[in-house]
Amino acid sequence: MKKFNTKHLCTLALMIALAFAFSYLESLIPFNFGIPGIKLGLANLIVIVALYTMSIKDALFISIVRILLSGLAFSGGFAMIYSLIGGLLSFLIMLLAKKNNKFSPIGVSALGGTVHNFGQIIVAAVVMRTYRIIYYFPILMLVGLFTGIINGIIANIIIKRVTKAGDIKCQ
Repeated sequence: MKKFNTKHLCTLALMIALAFAFSYLESLIPFNFGIPGIKLGLANLIVIVALYTMSIKDALFISIVRILLSGLAFSGGFAMIYSLIGGLLSFLIMLLAKKNNKFSPIGVSALGGTVHNFGQIIVAAVVMRTYRIIYYFPILMLVGLFTGIINGIIANIIIKRVTKAGDIKCQ
């Protein structure tokens, strides 16, 4: 029987709550340039920190639960599907980039932001039954790259502080 670890459970709950709170905060920020789908990706900060300070399974769990909760609370089922596909694809690429050891958390985050938007474009192309939506990707790619870099810089600072303090490490 697996030993119950209260600290681990509390850390997971805290990380999910933080990611959910960042999703809520992001829903309040009027970041709209007339282009649907553009977001700051604040909740991804938590996923990146988890990817570097917790197990892969925990980071994936945090990412999926945050997407599901945020979708149910703020955007609805349809947008949740877009976000889930983008989030899973993004997580896979961020995991591979991190394991490659050639990317810092900043690079990992930048890749994640870009790939998340690519996943959403794929879903949109299937839903709309047109490949022409791909012309929208360069705009989303640049925004995802920019926000990914900003989030990566912040996540990198958090990771260094948490790792130095030894606070989160629960694998």
